[in-house]
Amino acid sequence: MVYFLLDALAYWVVRPVLRRIAQVPVFARLSRWAGAWIAGLGPYPSLALVLVPLALLEPAKLVGAWLLATGQPLAGAAVIAGTELVKIVLVERLFHITKPKLLTIGWFARGYGWVIAWLDWLKETAPYRAARRLLRWLRRVARRIVLMVRRAVRR
Repeated sequence: MVYFLLDALAYWVVRPVLRRIAQVPVFARLSRWAGAWIAGLGPYPSLALVLVPLALLEPAKLVGAWLLATGQPLAGAAVIAGTELVKIVLVERLFHITKPKLLTIGWFARGYGWVIAWLDWLKETAPYRAARRLLRWLRRVARRIVLMVRRAVRR
């Protein structure tokens, strides 16, 4: 459960950056082309398209953990962060494109409904709400610091 919470936190932090990157013309064109190709796939090929990168990237995190455990913290952190970033970029985008087809698979739709219900419940818990308040506060503090630094640099 902690793993999934950390995964969700990483996604929440990286998502705004990814939106900006997606607006770069080269990436926008590539995304449209890939989206058109993926739209032509059936439900089970779409599922394979999402699961294959996930199956390749998740074990790489174990390599990062092993590097951390063997006294190579920079390499381990880089592997974990890089893997997580690629996973978020690739798998999230693929899932978004293939979601309508994936939901035509009965067992997948039931599992997805269960996960969404669990996430809705989680968002109503006091720790989640407290964490959101804390993150909003941290964001406001960070913005103030950035403004102060910019003002100081201009002088």
